[in-house]
Amino acid sequence: MRRSLFFLTLFFLLSFSSQVLAGASQSYKVVHGWPSLPEGYALGQVAGVAVDSHNHVWIFHRGERPVICFEASTGRVLQSWGDGLFQAEHGMAVDSQDNVWVTDTAAHQVFQFSHEGKLLLSLGTEGVAGQDEGHFNKPTDVGIARDGTIYVSDGYGNNRIAKFSATGEFLMEWGRKGEGKGEFNEPHGIAIDARGRVYVADRRNVRVQVFKGDGTFLNEWKSSALGRPWGIDVGRDGSIFIIDGGDMVAETPMRNRAVKLDMNGRIITKWGSYGSYDGQFYWAHDIAVGLDGAVYVVDVHNGMRVQKFTAR
Repeated sequence: MRRSLFFLTLFFLLSFSSQVLAGASQSYKVVHGWPSLPEGYALGQVAGVAVDSHNHVWIFHRGERPVICFEASTGRVLQSWGDGLFQAEHGMAVDSQDNVWVTDTAAHQVFQFSHEGKLLLSLGTEGVAGQDEGHFNKPTDVGIARDGTIYVSDGYGNNRIAKFSATGEFLMEWGRKGEGKGEFNEPHGIAIDARGRVYVADRRNVRVQVFKGDGTFLNEWKSSALGRPWGIDVGRDGSIFIIDGGDMVAETPMRNRAVKLDMNGRIITKWGSYGSYDGQFYWAHDIAVGLDGAVYVVDVHNGMRVQKFTAR
């Protein structure tokens, strides 16, 4: 009887261990040779990335033709535009109508463009910093809810989230500088899930904060395993993806990695390291998830690239 119980216990422990190891080994591999850039063309610092309803991948970079759209499967350039329109390219999002949204930290503005690059809406006052319904101070990112509601992480000069209607009418704001619940120290990235929950990469506070759409605080995710969130996105299944760009030093940051979490903030997997080789990151700045689950990460500083990852 004791021997049977011993072997039954041993079998259970081995089975449990194998499940844990299998979960821990789940990761992502880089797609070598993606994207396919035109001959003689090089990217500048890539600050933003987003994916539209056609599974096309958009990036926002600091170089010629700053807005570029790629075919996800091949990495082929489908279109590019934006020369002369921006002063300091930063955050990016694509809404449910495939309009392209970007933030310009030097102009203190947020812009909405059509898929083809026609300006549809601008928020903020060009070249004038402030903290009210008509002004931003270096807005870092923008997130669009399914109903078109606009959320702006007004993060470099201010420490707030500003909320607007789909037509650009100011609705409310929340946040101030601090370390408490609902306070921020450089809200750098923002994403909205299908339930309307707002996820903020609170970079200098080294955490993610989760809110209802009215600014009600729901949760805080913070740990050494999570790292310092720079950018954030939500997958179709509700999984949360963050990019940990390291500790914001000009010298070699010893940590750059991508992290996948479940809807409760538990880490599912993480991958990547600091460096310039394929699959590594050099000041990883933003992250986006495709309709097929592929993950895209962009680098600023010396990295200046976008990489595609697929699940192993």
